[in-house]
Amino acid sequence: MVCSLLAILCFGWLYIIVALFVKVKLGSPVLFTQLRPGIINSKSGNEKIFRMYKFRSMTDERDEAGTLLPDERRLTSFGKVLRNSSLDELPEIFNILKGDMSIVGPRPQLVKDMVFMTEEQRKRHCVRPGLTGLAQVNGRNDISWEDKLNWDLKYIEKITFVGDIRIIFQTIIKAFVKQEGITKGGMATSEDLGDYLLNKRKISKQEYDKKQDEARKLLKIWRRNGAI
Repeated sequence: MVCSLLAILCFGWLYIIVALFVKVKLGSPVLFTQLRPGIINSKSGNEKIFRMYKFRSMTDERDEAGTLLPDERRLTSFGKVLRNSSLDELPEIFNILKGDMSIVGPRPQLVKDMVFMTEEQRKRHCVRPGLTGLAQVNGRNDISWEDKLNWDLKYIEKITFVGDIRIIFQTIIKAFVKQEGITKGGMATSEDLGDYLLNKRKISKQEYDKKQDEARKLLKIWRRNGAI
């Protein structure tokens, strides 16, 4: 929390510049918010769902029926620059300041990804999600879901201060210098876990629909009560 506060104070000028560019290039709102599962609540035994902040990287273009166009149609060249440089993730520092996230930890996935995880894979939520993590410096989005979740489980087995510092430096090199693992297979955005499992025929369409419905119910409860 101290580091995040210092980052906001030192790089406030960068936030303002990026926000102005987003406003001019993509319009309002400047911030994109999305509900993500966080650390498991010790009382309820369920993952805490929180609102994660990011800078917008897509337009709100819709078809004649009012449905959002595919991600690759809405992701502009400016949006790609934001994602490739990870500048779109700068507002997540405020999530760290609030205590929803940590600097290093398993990346917060979507709620509809969480419901498709096995009981073993959901152990990744025993710690706060991170701005970066072990999976991000070992392939990021350019590895399979199984590998990504295995890296998360490996991280929580042994968390050390030195290890976290190493991950931070590796993240800087990969995100800002090499820009590795931003996307997979030329896709504009990474594939959801449920879609991945369905396309790999690891689950049936019936199981897929059931889990998607479970995710919608969880989000509906959160929006109604503000907690799960």
